[in-house]
Amino acid sequence: MTEQITIRQEKKDDFNEVFELNRIAFGQDNEAKLVDTLRNNPTVFVPELSIVATDNNKIVGHILFTKIKIKDDNETLNESLALAPMAVRPDLQKSGIGGQLIRKGFEVAKDLGFKSVIVLGHEHYYPKFGFQPADKWKIKVPFEVPSNVFMAIELTNDGLKNISGTVIYPKEFETV
Repeated sequence: MTEQITIRQEKKDDFNEVFELNRIAFGQDNEAKLVDTLRNNPTVFVPELSIVATDNNKIVGHILFTKIKIKDDNETLNESLALAPMAVRPDLQKSGIGGQLIRKGFEVAKDLGFKSVIVLGHEHYYPKFGFQPADKWKIKVPFEVPSNVFMAIELTNDGLKNISGTVIYPKEFETV
C-alpha cells in the first residue's frame, strides 16, 4: 500500500487533518495540541520540518522536528533537533510510512544545515534508522527516562563531536 504514499512539507490547509491524525494515533489530544503550539513558536518551528505522508491526498502520517538546545557544563548552547511527535494512522502502522517520514526529515534537516537529531522513543524502532543511545555523546535528558529510549543520531560526520550536556526542550513540551 505504501507505494502510493507521497511525502511532502505540511501546508496550512493540512493543520486540522494533522491534528486529527495525531489525536487518533495517540488516542488523546496532547500530541496534537503540542504540534499546534510548536507551530506558533517561531524560535523553534521550522516549517520545512513539519512533514506529512499522504495517500490519495488524505494525510496518513505526520512527523515534526523542532529546534532544541544542548547545554554543556560551561553553559554553552548547541543546536540540535527533536523528533517529536511522529504519528501514522493506526490501520497503516507497520507499513513503512514512519520510516519514509524519518528519512525525508533527515534529508531536509541535513539540507537545512542541521547536524543531529534527538528522540525519546521506542528502543527497538529508532535504532533501525541509525539512532544510538544519547549517552554515547554524554547527552542527557532533563527528566527521568530509561537511557535506552533517549537516543541521538548524527546527520553529518561528527555532527555531535565535542557536544555534550543536557537537552533543553521548548516549553511547549512540558504540556505532554
